[in-house]
Amino acid sequence: MTKNDIIKAAFKVWGQKLYRTTSLSLIARELGVSKSALYRHFKDKNDLLQAMYTDYFDDITDHIKEAFKKAVIEENWQESYLIIVRTFVEHYIKQRDYFAFSLIRVYSRGERESLQKEFRTRGVDFNKLTRGKNDDAAFPSKFHLIMTTLVFWIAQFHQQNPNRVSQENAINVMKVIEDSITKGLSLDAGRVAALDYDRLESQVAGRMFENMEENPLLKAVAGAVAEAGPWEVSMEMVARRAGLSKSGLYAHFKNKQDMLEKLFITEFSRILNSAIAQIETTLVPEEQLYLGLISISEHLRLRPEFLMSMDWLKTRRLGLEKMALERLQDIIESIKLEVIKQQDQKDIIMIAQWIFFMIVNILAWWPGNMPRSLPSEQDKGSRNWAKSAAGIPNDSFRMLFRFIALGMEGLN
Repeated sequence: MTKNDIIKAAFKVWGQKLYRTTSLSLIARELGVSKSALYRHFKDKNDLLQAMYTDYFDDITDHIKEAFKKAVIEENWQESYLIIVRTFVEHYIKQRDYFAFSLIRVYSRGERESLQKEFRTRGVDFNKLTRGKNDDAAFPSKFHLIMTTLVFWIAQFHQQNPNRVSQENAINVMKVIEDSITKGLSLDAGRVAALDYDRLESQVAGRMFENMEENPLLKAVAGAVAEAGPWEVSMEMVARRAGLSKSGLYAHFKNKQDMLEKLFITEFSRILNSAIAQIETTLVPEEQLYLGLISISEHLRLRPEFLMSMDWLKTRRLGLEKMALERLQDIIESIKLEVIKQQDQKDIIMIAQWIFFMIVNILAWWPGNMPRSLPSEQDKGSRNWAKSAAGIPNDSFRMLFRFIALGMEGLN
């Protein structure tokens, strides 16, 4: 058994447990060896994770290098980005295990500088791709919006196709991704441009928490989650923040799962109720869509401790998917856009998830939010970066809205 055997087994186990973490015990079981046998090659789980991190970047850059060279010299910026998109999609459809790892240990972390460095040292400098292609220093960049959309749809694809991937399914997901990137929701460009963004943003600003009674205990839960992360937080941490004994905390929550579920349900319902209340203030569909987007964004900007918990992919571990999807569907169906009316229920839910995923991602990747360390199990306490989320400008959400409404055409 070599180090490479262990790394490949670790990716396989991670892929089997999509959207979840893994353990050395599961990897040892996959290899048919004792856990102690792994320690002859890796001193601990973090050592193995770092080796997987390196292997991941070696693998993806080997696959995209030739496409990257073509994209750099392509004069049409939209086609340039689509060359890269097609190559990533092709690889991620086949490499489910590597993609699963990337969601948890790479792209969900918001470490832009670290990611760029890893690609650059392997001969893929994405700055060369964006430079000269009308992609300025604005946040989020065109490339960021495009790649976030790609990640979302590939995640959905593997969620729905956990086993063998057919050629037909692969072609279909490629079309969905290209349509989302190039056309968005295909709204009317003139109506999108004519919106009074300043007025709509003023309507939402500062009105998110009216008549909302604060629950001190859930506030303590949210604070502990923001400090340690949703999966590392302990009942002891929450009890300490709430000024209770651990046994006293159990009078309110059956266990950690119950505690996290109540936090998510309470805050998620607040977010969506606020969005629906804003949507109902106008009959103009495009205004409804923007009010829904900016009200969710405003809520999360003002609730950094909850933003830290709001990794959309990982909330599936809480068993909240049905409740969350139903509430997201309520929001989208309250928007009277013709393109939404024409969708079936499954597609409406997908659109809702995509929009919500994009909002959370933009907030998490705001440059002021980015931690500076490489992946490690010891850096959870550095996650107070979300406190700067309130500083992200509304211009960033206008850009996101135009991309959702019109795709790449909205970014010209």
